[in-house]
Amino acid sequence: MTAIANSIDLTNHFLMAMPGMADPHFSKTLTYICEHTPQGAIGLIVNKPMAMHITLASLFDQVALPLPSADLRLRETNVLYGGPVLMDRGFVLHQPVGDWHSTLKVCENTGLTTSRDILESIAKGEGPSRILVTLGYAGWGPGQLEDEIGRNGWLNTPASTNLMFDLPYEARLTAAMGLMGLNYGNLIDTAGHA
Repeated sequence: MTAIANSIDLTNHFLMAMPGMADPHFSKTLTYICEHTPQGAIGLIVNKPMAMHITLASLFDQVALPLPSADLRLRETNVLYGGPVLMDRGFVLHQPVGDWHSTLKVCENTGLTTSRDILESIAKGEGPSRILVTLGYAGWGPGQLEDEIGRNGWLNTPASTNLMFDLPYEARLTAAMGLMGLNYGNLIDTAGHA
């Protein structure tokens, strides 16, 4: 790995899967990178609902924390497929960062929490103002993400939390491409070489 690859930090960036992405876990996905260090990277896919169509209401019922019935928007929010690692575990991406038992501070105003206390607060109507809940996450070992980017697997751009929290999940990849002035339909699935 080169010194340039070692210096890259894609924390708080989006990864957009290129059309040639063969891995079905990541095809046509938008991934938010929560941490990127020389030891590897952790991210959440933010535009792909769970195949079994799990809502927050059903997820919270499974962990014996019913959501308030009056909040239909929250109850009907899709739980997203965060990635193929630890699919039986929930991850809550949220703003503001707050003070929870197990939170990774991604950036100044965004946190990633895996502890039950955040779910309890959400169930009481006292949780963070913006949340995105996934089952599973995406992970890369040392140098793996840099290698995949070098092989034309991903495009990356600084993340927009408004795009991630405010747009419907199905519009997020197109909007992220728009941040770069690109249209997904116009991309080709092979890299050029000089």
